Amino acid sequence: MYGFINTCLKSLVIDKFGEETWDKLRNEASVQDTFMTFEVYKDDITMRLVAEACKLLDVEPDVVLRQFGEYFFEFCKRSGYDHMLRTLGGNLFEFIENLDALHSYLSLSYKEMNAPSFRVEKNSDGTMLLHYYSDRKGLCHIVPGIIGAVAKDFFKSEIRMEIVNQMEEGERTGKKEHVVFLVTQEPTFSNRTRSNSKQSLTLQYLTSARHNEKPMNKEAVETSLQKKHQTLGCPMRRNHWETVRGLIHLGKGKLLRGFEPVYPEALCIDLKTFCNAFPFHIVFDEELRVKQAGVNIQKIVPGLQTMRIQLDQYFTILHPEVTFTISSIRMFINSQFVLQTRRDMMPESWKDRPMLELRGQMVWMESLQCMLYQASPLLRSLHELEERHMHISDIAPHDVTRDLILLNQQRLAEMELSNQLERKKEELRHLSQHLEEEKKKTEALLYAMLPKHVANQLKEGKRVEAGEFKECTILFSDVVTFTNICSECEPIQIVFMLNSMYLKFDRLTTVHNVYKVETIGDAYMVVGGVPIPVSSHAERVANFALGMIIAAREVINPITGGPIQIRVGVHSGPVLAGVVGEKMPRYCLFGDTVNTASRMESHGLPNKIHISPSVYQALKDKGFRLLERGEIEVKGKGKMHTYFLEGNLTATEDQIMGRSAREPDSGRESAQSGRDCNARKALYQPSIQAIQRVQSEDRHPTVPMKYGDSFSDPHSPPLTSERHTKNLTGKPRDSESYGSLHSENQSEDDPYQVKEEPAPPKATEPAATASGNKRIRTSFCVVL
Repeated sequence: MYGFINTCLKSLVIDKFGEETWDKLRNEASVQDTFMTFEVYKDDITMRLVAEACKLLDVEPDVVLRQFGEYFFEFCKRSGYDHMLRTLGGNLFEFIENLDALHSYLSLSYKEMNAPSFRVEKNSDGTMLLHYYSDRKGLCHIVPGIIGAVAKDFFKSEIRMEIVNQMEEGERTGKKEHVVFLVTQEPTFSNRTRSNSKQSLTLQYLTSARHNEKPMNKEAVETSLQKKHQTLGCPMRRNHWETVRGLIHLGKGKLLRGFEPVYPEALCIDLKTFCNAFPFHIVFDEELRVKQAGVNIQKIVPGLQTMRIQLDQYFTILHPEVTFTISSIRMFINSQFVLQTRRDMMPESWKDRPMLELRGQMVWMESLQCMLYQASPLLRSLHELEERHMHISDIAPHDVTRDLILLNQQRLAEMELSNQLERKKEELRHLSQHLEEEKKKTEALLYAMLPKHVANQLKEGKRVEAGEFKECTILFSDVVTFTNICSECEPIQIVFMLNSMYLKFDRLTTVHNVYKVETIGDAYMVVGGVPIPVSSHAERVANFALGMIIAAREVINPITGGPIQIRVGVHSGPVLAGVVGEKMPRYCLFGDTVNTASRMESHGLPNKIHISPSVYQALKDKGFRLLERGEIEVKGKGKMHTYFLEGNLTATEDQIMGRSAREPDSGRESAQSGRDCNARKALYQPSIQAIQRVQSEDRHPTVPMKYGDSFSDPHSPPLTSERHTKNLTGKPRDSESYGSLHSENQSEDDPYQVKEEPAPPKATEPAATASGNKRIRTSFCVVL
């Protein structure tokens, strides 16, 4: 089948059930999304689509096929075949009778088309028997849909079609399907109403005439009826003389309704003239013996010069697919017959050429008991004419085949151009889809580096001005003894450990909707309330910190084989935020709040969440378990009264981790992770496959935690927070007032030098931990 059929089926599903249903249907049937109109596809594709549509819609195949038949008629009309279909016949019988002629014409352009064949018979009671022949089994139910739509649209009538016989016709080659439909045609309701109204009008006037008891002549009745029809909007009836004048051609002969042809006593044409005027005709009798042939067909097939040879020795019937007998031909007498020469009976000069095909009409001559085959060469283009070493002059001047070849040559060129445009359109569609996918990947990467609204402004070429955020909560974390781990492990093991840890932390940022600012080595920094102001920034960061402590239990230290230990520090306060740089722009936070949060982390304890007094005030009445640490000396800040965040009294561990109820608990995951890491430690060669496996382990379904000020789009600020929105683009300040993360540690000689900074020992910290704690930080802390 050509792609036109499958495109129609796709259009039907989309129009009736939507794009999603079509995508599901084609995926189930394992077929492509788009079909080229002029490209030939296997019948199996259409059959699979129909079968899957029956399963998907839970209906019988005959219902789907009938619906497809009705839609196919409308699809053909919309595709430009409307006028061609309307001119096939003046009634349904003539329309069906000329369907094969239409298919024969279309086969000039669609060379590979294998169309069904139709034959119709009239019954004495007004019904019809429609014979349907097809090489494809199981598609006969399309016919009632098509014929019913034609009758309703073109001829304003309703029909009923039922199968009275269904068989495999042994007479046709290959045992094709032969289905006989009984067609009962009825007028539509509007026509019946109109005829009933006419009868009622006549009865009304007759009744009124009797009631008035006044004689009314015929002309009076006609005049009254005409006026009534004009009042009702009906066309005016013609009077008697107009009817007569329409039926008679003055001086030209008899009434048209009683036309009878006049035949001469003898045929006024000699044999030579007839054979030259009709160069491709053949006359044969009931035994298929050739009695007469045109001059050009004799030139191509010299065997026809020998009279009384068998026609089936030199020709085969291509269409309709019937056996070569006189009875089969007479059964399909109204069809166009396509005959093809046999290669073994052709002269040597034709051995390497394509065989000649003839297309024409069979006419049974009762008086002679012979069949006349009046034909013309079936040629679709000038190229086919050249392949057979023929010329336009070989075709009779009166034969429209001359014009058909030239016109179809142009038609084929237009089809080829249309086919190329369709292919280019499909290529562009695929490129557009690929470009859209790549665009999404690029945007995802960009949004991972910068806030969404900032990234969008940069894409539009706009300048992003710095803004002030009066309330936010910043978190820092790092890995305890990370310097020792780096000195004793292979680089790939460090990458593997950090990647495993960061994947878990990144997942938590989605759960609690906090912004990941950057990672520097083992340090991880997030902020709540920036770049989207929210009132629950402290609770979000606190829950995120609790999740970090839980997630760290599942990350293995490559030296000890046990879980890693992290320190977490949290502080709340105001910051300045803006985009720094042009080559690789970074979204940076500036202010003393950043420094204080970093100090909370550096003065913290392993597996503890160290919080400042401002964070304590924000969390003390929010259901968190807080432990007082007391007053400690903070480098650069003096004495501070700090606290530890121990847990959340109102949320479960699964809620903090963003796990669904069906997800395995962290204990089993930790045990499995421990076994895997022990095995990797034994091998001491972690591979890329192992890293990918850990990545897949961390991609559990994420369940965001609910907060009082939650909103649907994590990248867009809430519309109600007008005050906070203004802070996003606050008044810019001079660069000197932005500050830095560790402004007090900058060296005047080299502000970017790397310093090795020991953590101050605490009274409550073990000596081993304090002595082995070396931390590396850049003095210029620009946070991404």
